[in-house]
Amino acid sequence: MTNERAASSGAQDFAALVSELEQAEAYEQRLRQLIANARDQLAAGHAAIALSILNEALSDIDAAADVVAPTDPRRELSAETGRSGR
Repeated sequence: MTNERAASSGAQDFAALVSELEQAEAYEQRLRQLIANARDQLAAGHAAIALSILNEALSDIDAAADVVAPTDPRRELSAETGRSGR
């Protein structure tokens, strides 16, 4: 029974890691596309549009903090209170 639980837990961990990797790859691809679009707009002489696209990319970066660096609510709480999360 313990081996079945360990295998199930391992499979769940693997699935979670695969999902996280897929999300990170999609995030990277979206940022690359935004940067390419901004570059194309700059090349066409549309600086204001390029700036808007880059602002959109920055908004995506700010909104996707969990993709880049998963947050630990306990760590945030301890940082706010000045106590160690351990």
